[in-house]
Order: sequence, then structure tokens, then C-alpha cells
Amino acid sequence: MSLLGELTYFLGLQVQQNKDGIFLSQTKYLKQILKKYGMEESKPVCTLMVTGCSLSANDESAAIHQPTYKFMIGSLLYLTGT
Repeated sequence: MSLLGELTYFLGLQVQQNKDGIFLSQTKYLKQILKKYGMEESKPVCTLMVTGCSLSANDESAAIHQPTYKFMIGSLLYLTGT
């Protein structure tokens, strides 16, 4: 492994080594996800859904592209699971 150089990025984890220890972060992976789904300018919120809205089976809103939605949720699950 030493022939490959110092480990800096592995499976979505940034690795920073210094005299105080080894530190892991996912900043780069998160920025890639936000860019991929066009959410770089999104603002953080405490509640993930609009409060007070009613849901029904007869919703008239635009259809969601299911494969894109599944990939997005999978990326977020990986982010929270690592």
C-alpha cells in the first residue's frame, strides 16, 4: 500500500492524516451528490416536508422520475450509513 502513496480518498470518505490522528469526512461526496441532482443552492431545513399539506392518491402534481429518485435516496442512505 505504501507504493500507492498516502490515502486521501476512499469509497466516498476523505482521509486526512496529521500528527493529531486520522480524520474522516464526507464533504466531497456530499458536494458531488448535491451537484449531481442540482441541489447546490438548496437551503437546509429542519422539517423535510412542508407542514400542513394534505396528501391524497388523486394528486395532480407532476410525476417523479422513479429511477432518479431511487438513486438519490440510495446516495443519501450510503451517506448516513458510512
